[in-house]
Amino acid sequence: MEETGKLGKLLKTGRDPQEIQDWIFSLTPLGVAFAFFLIFLWPMEIANKDLIIVIGVAAGFVGLESYWIFRGWRKNHISTILLGLIGIAVTVAMAWLYMTFVWVNTLS
Repeated sequence: MEETGKLGKLLKTGRDPQEIQDWIFSLTPLGVAFAFFLIFLWPMEIANKDLIIVIGVAAGFVGLESYWIFRGWRKNHISTILLGLIGIAVTVAMAWLYMTFVWVNTLS
């Protein structure tokens, strides 16, 4: 009897070789949005601008990784889901490290 549940499908389905090209192409809108984010934010005289930039970049990457988790769930690609979760964890950890070591030390 063949396993037809979601977990069985996730474990049996392979990734498409085109997936890497799709991932690289999905970075294009994020890059354009980040460029406009920097263009409009850079000349402003606001406090803690570096913190806003770090949080904006982290939010953009977490949003992109969330899209890839959803895409992996739809296409039954467990590796895409796992890589998306790892990407979110790395992004949050890097933002936390920045806020803990760099930003908090500037307040002292």
